[in-house]
Amino acid sequence: MRFDKTILQIIPRLDGGGAERMVVEISGAIVRAGGRALVASAGGRLAQDVERVGGAFLKAPVQSKNPATLVANISLLKRLIAAHNVDIVHVHSRAPAWSALFAARGAGVPLVTSYHGAYRARGPLKRWYNSSMARGDCVIANSRFIADIVRAEHGVGEDRIRVIPPGADLSVFDPKKVSPARVAKLVGSWRLPDDGSSAPRDFRILFPGRPTRLKGHAVAIDAVAQFAARLGTGHDLELTLVFCGGAQGRNRYADEMRAKVEEYGVSDMVHWVGECADMPAAYDWADLVLAPSTRPEGFGRVAVEAGAMCRPVVASAHGGALETVIDGENGYLATPGDARALSDAIEKVWRLGETGRRTMGEKARARARSLYSAETMCDATLMAYTGAASKKGGKI
Repeated sequence: MRFDKTILQIIPRLDGGGAERMVVEISGAIVRAGGRALVASAGGRLAQDVERVGGAFLKAPVQSKNPATLVANISLLKRLIAAHNVDIVHVHSRAPAWSALFAARGAGVPLVTSYHGAYRARGPLKRWYNSSMARGDCVIANSRFIADIVRAEHGVGEDRIRVIPPGADLSVFDPKKVSPARVAKLVGSWRLPDDGSSAPRDFRILFPGRPTRLKGHAVAIDAVAQFAARLGTGHDLELTLVFCGGAQGRNRYADEMRAKVEEYGVSDMVHWVGECADMPAAYDWADLVLAPSTRPEGFGRVAVEAGAMCRPVVASAHGGALETVIDGENGYLATPGDARALSDAIEKVWRLGETGRRTMGEKARARARSLYSAETMCDATLMAYTGAASKKGGKI
């Protein structure tokens, strides 16, 4: 489709999470369609990717939750809107959404918000704070689960909600494009006991995600310890669990998890490798990918990316994972927070053997290709922009 608008996307940082990669993908789609893509952010390693796809990175302190900075950002964003003749503002996070809301309304341009998560609201004040993501002329929910929250929590009408799941770039997340040498190079940078050579293949588990409690690292450690103890030594199994994802300042939690690994006596199995710059190779290395969140997540991009790489997933049975993982087809679902249930699901995947896992992985890629491609997500987002362009900014 042809698209000649200028879009200003706003996101706190560009460090490498799912929402951040979506910003890059949308920027590329805008440029390919004939529009101009601007991204206002405090920065991060993906800022260069925005420029690589033809977008423009605009450094701004939109990561701050300081009330004075939020107010100052209203004027800053209004100046950016005017200077770059912005047609639509698209914001991806709650704090900068307040600044974006007043800036867009003041400039008379439409506002699009992407409601990425199941934000907790323990009282009226927090619910009001979360409502910044529901005040757009178009509210993009990344799953049916999130769309239900937007309706129930904020009373948003159907005319403003668009359900647009994130997608995986199938040209990037393609097992045929990942060579053994590329995997070996990545594993070498991890400094694991397994160097990715021609040694007998172990059972390899990958857990992508930044170290936060909601991701379920503690449950995964418990589950792997239970699984290893249940099998014992008679199976001659060399189990490896890799946690990848930057701490992003959450060092106390990461240290707590490392202590747990030591306490369980599984430090020879569990490894922390930090940020991963080559996720397709990481998925290709794995036999199984885990996404055992303890709280419902809005979508669950890990399941889609792993599926695109022909890898089965074990995820918690809540939130968006209920839409991306079909139990027994492209992976398994486990009771959230239940280490024994997670351990049992891991064992199911192990007992499938290489042939069974390959069959499940092929089904996972077929599902990703039909429902969750980045191209589909980008096309739907551009259509949402087209709809929002007819609106000149609603009420605050």
